[in-house]
Amino acid sequence: MHRLLILLALALAGCGHLGVPPTPPAASARPAVDARAHDVVMFALGLVDTDYRFGGKNPAAGLDCSGMVSYVFSKAVGLDLQGSAADMARRGQPVGTSGLRPGDLVFFNTRNRPRSHVGIYIGDNRFVHAPNSNGKVRTESLTHGWFATRFEEARTYFD
Repeated sequence: MHRLLILLALALAGCGHLGVPPTPPAASARPAVDARAHDVVMFALGLVDTDYRFGGKNPAAGLDCSGMVSYVFSKAVGLDLQGSAADMARRGQPVGTSGLRPGDLVFFNTRNRPRSHVGIYIGDNRFVHAPNSNGKVRTESLTHGWFATRFEEARTYFD
């Protein structure tokens, strides 16, 4: 019995000296910004002040939020993102707010419906979108104002 306790003590003491602890995997780590994301942001910023139109899918006629995202991703990087904001959210990969990068899509509950509005994150806690108020594509803050209280999630199409 005494020998068993000594062996157990030695075994436990050895467990405490395993060297450098392993680094836990970085669950939210994401690769560097994709060049396509930069193109998306630049193209989206070029649409600021474009007229809003419900159901609009091109700048000449006006854009709504999902139409703007579809148009930008198609023209800037050749990705076909069709459907509503909710449809786009279902197909993208989830991104935590601490891992947001330019080119990610940000989703909001603006009509008491999940993911009823979408914009494109441009960095510095800002996004570009086509809201129906004020009638123009514009940038907003993710951390201040009306949209900050309605933010739901972010998704990416680049990882």
